[in-house]
Amino acid sequence: MAEPPAADGRRRAPKRRREREAEGTRDNRIKVSYNDSELAIVTEAAARDNQALASWVGATALNVAKEKVVPVSTDSRDVLAELIQARNQASRIGNNVNQIAKALNADGTVTGAQLAATLDAILKSVKRLDEATLQVMRERRQRP
Repeated sequence: MAEPPAADGRRRAPKRRREREAEGTRDNRIKVSYNDSELAIVTEAAARDNQALASWVGATALNVAKEKVVPVSTDSRDVLAELIQARNQASRIGNNVNQIAKALNADGTVTGAQLAATLDAILKSVKRLDEATLQVMRERRQRP
């Protein structure tokens, strides 16, 4: 939907441009160099965010510098996914433990096999959480 014209009848600049103009002009320029594969990666990222390449590079660099976003390596994303999966599994196990406690409190009809299976799942989840936590700690140590 197009914006209405300004009070004087002239066409107004797009909102994004008005915001940039309010921040002041940007007269300082830098040159950034990429090899072919790096250029393909940043070009794809800019297109994904529907931005011009230079605008995307500048905005992303500024966001990182202002700590609005933290760059995450592919390995870190995998570790994060593992932590999320382990957390979900631990939540399911917690539900199982609650159900076992409820059954024990009601009439004591929990079998040894059910207890063993639940304890085994708990141990596996804790081990996965430990491994993922250690990986995150290793990642953090590598940063300068």
